[in-house]
Amino acid sequence: MKAILLAGGKGTRLRPLTVHTPKPIVPIFNRPFLYYQIDLLRQVPEIDEVILSLNYQPRRIEEIFGDGDDLGLKLRYVVEPMPLGTAGAVRYAGDSLTESVVVFNGDVLTEVDLGAVLAMHRERKARATIVLTPVENPRAYGLVETDAKGNIKRFLEKPGEDEITCNTINAGIYVLEPETFDRIPKDTAWSIERSFFPSLIERGETFVAYVYDGYWIDIGTPAKYLQVHRDIMDGRYAAPPFAGAVKKAWVAPGARIDEGAELHGPCFIDEGATIKAGARILPYSVIGRQSHVEEGASVEGAVVWANGWIGREASVKGSILGRNCHIGRNAILESPVVLGDKTVITDYSRL
Repeated sequence: MKAILLAGGKGTRLRPLTVHTPKPIVPIFNRPFLYYQIDLLRQVPEIDEVILSLNYQPRRIEEIFGDGDDLGLKLRYVVEPMPLGTAGAVRYAGDSLTESVVVFNGDVLTEVDLGAVLAMHRERKARATIVLTPVENPRAYGLVETDAKGNIKRFLEKPGEDEITCNTINAGIYVLEPETFDRIPKDTAWSIERSFFPSLIERGETFVAYVYDGYWIDIGTPAKYLQVHRDIMDGRYAAPPFAGAVKKAWVAPGARIDEGAELHGPCFIDEGATIKAGARILPYSVIGRQSHVEEGASVEGAVVWANGWIGREASVKGSILGRNCHIGRNAILESPVVLGDKTVITDYSRL
């Protein structure tokens, strides 16, 4: 059985972090995000190959993951000739498939039981199954309405107050039958939500929902990206190195913590990082590989990617710093500041 990961987006909502780093390999702590999705797919023994549908900086992704030997799954790379949309990408990547395929949006982190989703799909003999997740504020999303038997009735894009009949949204995870792909035009930008799924409803085909109310998040905005780190540190999503060690200050063996430095958990200090005397690493902070935090500096609720430099007496709060950023002495960054790679903030600046 195959899975398709739709990982071709440019990650525009995360810019400037994604100018040089495709969204699928944006780090969560010190691990590219795509690893977390592959971990979930590995829990289904039937899935023996993952097809990565790429478009933006595909070589960067392939350099990290290779052929999948280290993961126990075969990886295959399919590069779209142009952006084809969610349905167009599925058709392009899965045109030769003959059995049920799991499709995953490239920015979703979840603990859904894919085996249970597959079981429902087969039990209902569905042409398509979509995972839905409930949200607290349905006004902010496009909603998916079902009947009492879990059949999909309609999709509501940005519903008005009087149109809200449910609180379930598309979770970006599907099981599809390849014989339905012929309705997706070849080499054409086509939406799975706006065009492909409505065609199933119009034709009266079996299109069912699996409602999942566990952990689910779309990491595609700076706020959600920061939230993922908090959720893992708090144990809301179980992942190393905080699985079984929530609320702790996690320090890599190769990090250097000077006497007099303060670490307030939960926080994460990666390999080769240096925390100088008098520096304060406050809760929900991530200090990336080979980063340096000078005397008297403080980092709170911020994510600092590899090779960052936080100058003496500087303060970084609730922000995200790309690779090789330099924050000058006594500079202050208040949330939410997002800096791209190699950004320099001069001494005494305030953002």
